[in-house]
Amino acid sequence: MPQEACMPFIPDWESCGKASRRPSNLSTPAKMIQLKTMLNCIDNSGAAIVECVMVVGQKRHASIGDRIVCVVQKQRSANAEGMASSSAANKVKRGDIRHAVVVRTRQKVTRRDGSCVRFDDNACVLINKAGDPVGSRINGIVGQELRKKKWSKILSMAPMQA
Repeated sequence: MPQEACMPFIPDWESCGKASRRPSNLSTPAKMIQLKTMLNCIDNSGAAIVECVMVVGQKRHASIGDRIVCVVQKQRSANAEGMASSSAANKVKRGDIRHAVVVRTRQKVTRRDGSCVRFDDNACVLINKAGDPVGSRINGIVGQELRKKKWSKILSMAPMQA
């Protein structure tokens, strides 16, 4: 039996015009944060899940520390997270268009010292037009890359940096 007959056939999906029907185990993940990406909101502004509608600046993708424009898709319930007053949870409503800063990404980020960091989810913190956080607390870890991008208010509110 010839040697090439034993080799498995791996199709070239792009050349045969079937790139849209590519098997899920061969597809590559989306790069960073882009249009229509869903992110967790980790502050106490009242938003639970937001959707990215624009990356501020002339970039195609947003990484940790970049500013995005997002729409609140899901509102956090007042009794979740142990909120004492419902006024703290009503800072934003579903459908509000807000600016946000990306604080975690699932895509690996390589640092200058050679280490790579990858988080379990995509997360952001809502900010106002001046750059101040809307919420008064941040729940969860944020990336150290915020220090380089001068987001010191978010870093001081976060419980831990990774």
